[in-house]
Amino acid sequence: MEKTIYSVEYADLLILLRKKRLDAGFTQNQLARVLCVPRSFIGKCERGERRIDVIELMAFCRALGIELQAFIAELEQRRERG
Repeated sequence: MEKTIYSVEYADLLILLRKKRLDAGFTQNQLARVLCVPRSFIGKCERGERRIDVIELMAFCRALGIELQAFIAELEQRRERG
């Protein structure tokens, strides 16, 4: 089994996370301030240089004003469409 950080599924998660940030009108700097993390943390997460755990994903979703379940459902739909 390949490491999930290098999988197509993980790449889809990162693409969707970035899309949601942009849809919410946040820059990386603004999101970093809300999450109380350095801007580089957001960039590394979005580029896949740093793995996001479920607790961090929950914090990202909360900060962006989206429900975790809705995010996961959209991610699953994207995977089904291929």
